[in-house]
Amino acid sequence: MRWLKAESFWIAVGLTLVVSGPVCLADEAAKADEMPSAPSVVAHFHLSGMVTEAPVVDPFGFTVGQITSLKDLVRRLDAASADDNVEAAVLTHDSMSFGFGQLQEIRQAIGRARNAGKTVYVHAEGMTTFTYALLCAGDHLSVAPQSSLWLMGIYGEGLYVKNLLDKIGVDADFMHMGDYKSAAEMLTRTGPSEEAEENINWVFDSYYDSLVNMIAESRAITSEQVRRLIDEGPYMAGAALDKGLIDAIETREAFVRRVKEEIGGQVKVDNRYGREDAMQINLANPLAFFSILTELFKTPAVSQKDAVAIVYVEGAILPGHSQPTLFGAGGAAFSGDIRKALEKAAKDRSVKAVVMRVDSPGGSAEASEVILNATRQVKTSKPFIVSMGDVAGSGGYYVSCAADAIFADEVTITASIGVVGGKLITKGLWDKLGVNWVPYKRGARADLFNSERHFNEEERELLERYMREVYEVFKGHVAQGRGDKLTRPLEDMAGGRIYTGRQALDLGLVDEIGGLHEAVKYAAARASLDDYDVRIIPEPKDFITEMMQRYSGEGDRPTDISMADGATVLAAHPTLAPLFDLLRRTEPQRARALYQALQRIELIRAETVITMMPFDVVFR
Repeated sequence: MRWLKAESFWIAVGLTLVVSGPVCLADEAAKADEMPSAPSVVAHFHLSGMVTEAPVVDPFGFTVGQITSLKDLVRRLDAASADDNVEAAVLTHDSMSFGFGQLQEIRQAIGRARNAGKTVYVHAEGMTTFTYALLCAGDHLSVAPQSSLWLMGIYGEGLYVKNLLDKIGVDADFMHMGDYKSAAEMLTRTGPSEEAEENINWVFDSYYDSLVNMIAESRAITSEQVRRLIDEGPYMAGAALDKGLIDAIETREAFVRRVKEEIGGQVKVDNRYGREDAMQINLANPLAFFSILTELFKTPAVSQKDAVAIVYVEGAILPGHSQPTLFGAGGAAFSGDIRKALEKAAKDRSVKAVVMRVDSPGGSAEASEVILNATRQVKTSKPFIVSMGDVAGSGGYYVSCAADAIFADEVTITASIGVVGGKLITKGLWDKLGVNWVPYKRGARADLFNSERHFNEEERELLERYMREVYEVFKGHVAQGRGDKLTRPLEDMAGGRIYTGRQALDLGLVDEIGGLHEAVKYAAARASLDDYDVRIIPEPKDFITEMMQRYSGEGDRPTDISMADGATVLAAHPTLAPLFDLLRRTEPQRARALYQALQRIELIRAETVITMMPFDVVFR
């Protein structure tokens, strides 16, 4: 039985092979000699949608073109690099949302394809600075006529919501351990402090240097020339060609013809190279739906082959367990889920090494401690490596610091060793709404976190002592985990200071510059593995399984907290609701940053003392 796709549905076609009489092998061999050679395969990768860290299981293909996991995209590029049947790779692009660290790891995969002898052709219809930094990694870059190259550098915006809180009658009373630990400044100030400003510019300088060097390397020009070209941008297609920033201006059809001519002979384009096709449904078969359910809920065979396991820490670090959603676990790193995954990896005899992929700005200090302790249990029995994504700061660094080795991208944001704590004063909000709260208490300090008033001096000293203890524990973990690897006194690197991966390498805060690919290879080498699987723990589930678990009650655990509640309450405020709707339509990046800020407020309300990155920046 084979499947032919007709319009938007699938038709089953029976295939019958009838053999009669003797078969002459000599005649068959002669015919084979006369047959044309197999066509050259061109692997086509269309870059669009949003790049995520953890893979998403999508059996019906609902998210194709909308969500792509970094691991899956890199895996497919690497498969093309190793495939002797693949002559070249073609990258086309319309719009893809990715982080700076992800950009670097995709570039590295393109570089591995070129090193393997595959020509990488790229065609685009317009590029931003970040898109250009990615696509110029190919051998040949062309754009459609009348395209624009918006090569203008890096522009970012820091988010501060104090005036917003003032408008709704909320005040923020916060303290911090470390002069550079400015995570609460977005709540308490309308702009950065001197230390925060220094921090941000320190990171932007490193970001810009890395971006410039990427382009210079790909276009074989100097860094000074790239900086000058950026300052003179943007460019229409003709000017970009004259400046040597692109290689050709051509329509998509002309681009395809040229690729075919350069390869020569018969060419077969695989538009779904390395991608597992969505489930195919034979509508003519009335029992097809039941066979689909059988496949979905079938218990997968557990491989006993030696493996390197990957455990993801993605999003804000929270205590408890996740609440399943249609396409994953809700965009946060829950300590209960991660601890369980690490325990499973430690106990699985077929798992010989573990890589923890961290893309998190931090969060709960207590939840970070739970994850850190789980990583130490893994280390007692097998190599444990950390791979840092776009951000692995504060709590993200906390959970990483005990690893046998830490890999970071050159542009990863990390460190931010410090603590913030406090509370939000909501009396003004309730006054505006005409709501009065009458307090009752038993115990001298029962109302320490009463949201009706600021801390008094005694309470402030008490909280500062607690925060100091958490801060010292944090630094102690770093000192124990990094030891003699640190090149400067820890106190000089802590205090909330942040660094890029390149800067952190010089300071001994990380061990290697490299992405997930390099971290997995290193872990395998530490475990003396040559032939091995790469296994994600826990294994991603399809959305039907997630929904079944959700409505069976398995997702409702008493230990859970939800960041969405507090953010939803604030977002539903009469002043904010129209603003959110407008922002989602007109400024989606800023809307996302604002919502993350409100999530942070909810985390602060729930945890009081947190290890969180000092600022949110929207790159534009």
